[in-house]
Amino acid sequence: MSFLKVVGTKITDEQGNEVVLRGAGLGGWMNMENFISGYPGCEHQIREALAEAIGEEKSEFFFDKFLEYFFTDADAQFYKSLGLNCIRLPFNYHHFEDDMNPRVLKESGFKHLDRVINICAAHGIYTILDLHTAPGGQNTDWHSDHGSHIANFWNHKDFLDRAVWLWEQLAAHYRGNPWIAGYNPLNEPTDPKHTRVIAFYNRVHKAIRVVDPDHIIFFDGNTFASDFSHFGDAHKEWANTAYSIHDYSSYGFPAAGELYSSTDQQRRRLKRSYEKKREWMDQRGLCVWNGEWGPVYARRQYEGKATDSINESRYQVLKDQLDIYNKDRLSWSIWLYKDIGFQGMVYVSTETPYMTLFKDFLAKKHRLAIDAWGADDSAVKQVYQPLIDHILQEIPPQYQNIYPAPVWKLDSRITRLSRNILVSEFMIKEWADHFVGKTMEELDAIASSFKYENCLKREGLNHILTENAKLVR
Repeated sequence: MSFLKVVGTKITDEQGNEVVLRGAGLGGWMNMENFISGYPGCEHQIREALAEAIGEEKSEFFFDKFLEYFFTDADAQFYKSLGLNCIRLPFNYHHFEDDMNPRVLKESGFKHLDRVINICAAHGIYTILDLHTAPGGQNTDWHSDHGSHIANFWNHKDFLDRAVWLWEQLAAHYRGNPWIAGYNPLNEPTDPKHTRVIAFYNRVHKAIRVVDPDHIIFFDGNTFASDFSHFGDAHKEWANTAYSIHDYSSYGFPAAGELYSSTDQQRRRLKRSYEKKREWMDQRGLCVWNGEWGPVYARRQYEGKATDSINESRYQVLKDQLDIYNKDRLSWSIWLYKDIGFQGMVYVSTETPYMTLFKDFLAKKHRLAIDAWGADDSAVKQVYQPLIDHILQEIPPQYQNIYPAPVWKLDSRITRLSRNILVSEFMIKEWADHFVGKTMEELDAIASSFKYENCLKREGLNHILTENAKLVR
């Protein structure tokens, strides 16, 4: 077994053979997300609320069992059977460090990360380690787990220092492991000045290389892994490095505005969006990795009779993107492997204890559109439209676009703050109170809902991924 490395535009093994990485992200596991597992708000908020509702012992037991059951040997066997060879492992820094006890490594953080890395290795699956949540929050969204819309990671030196420190610890722990394809030091940064992200990458690259000279480093572009336009010649200091885009297409989401039918114009837009994201790398002959992409899917309990037609359209988006990727022999990691039914390759059955317990709550979440990802706001749009109209009327056009515009349009910025942060905050204790009075056995059963054997497979998606994994070797 040999380490992977970057040679020009390609990833190769040590014998020089090209290795095209094809896989998915294990989102919602060591970095939990609201739309993936059905809670409101951010992970730190629900962990605090559950501890308050049922006590520290029971809360810790539930979350530990959740982590244990979310990915097991059975998941790895199925994953490998699809022809996939790599899985991206997002994690939250809170597993390794407490904010009130900084720079003291929590060895317990390695318990499940080591377990899954070893399971994957046993099945011939590479892993990529992804710091999805950094101190202070490296981006403006829920998945960096800071409960705000301000990416304070960039505003405080101590947050930056702690992230570098953490990568030193991780690199020391994982150096010498050839089944780890590499390190993804920061997921989807949003640095409004566009310069601090480069300075951080310089620091963290040097810090990792002092400890670990072998593993590939995967750097995301700024503004949610979409923009390398300010990187200049920074790559000249970064040996053995690949560059990560996140190639989501609006055609794969409810707010697309039109049903995707693979017209010539739609395919051109799809390709142009992809080419724009990777332009900086192509101009310099650098290696590109698509670290996240993929549509979301309709659910029969919400979209009813329209479910199948919507999903066929989403599968066509998927196919057309893969057609582009295959021509470039692109390595990719689709988002995501497992969830409660919105985007995952496998998803928790509605008949499990977790989904039964939260059936009405999840319907309420959907109706109120309190998750930003792929939200259908049709039931509440009239509530927020007056606020949007008020700002449009009172704020001159030249002041309406605040970073991370244009990714965040004005209306999405307003609804993120008012709906996805404010309203969801009022629902956190309501979520936690569902667990009140549950015994340890009942908590175990709820957590076990996320076991592979309690999940259904999204056959259409998995078939497409399998067929395309075979096309590029």
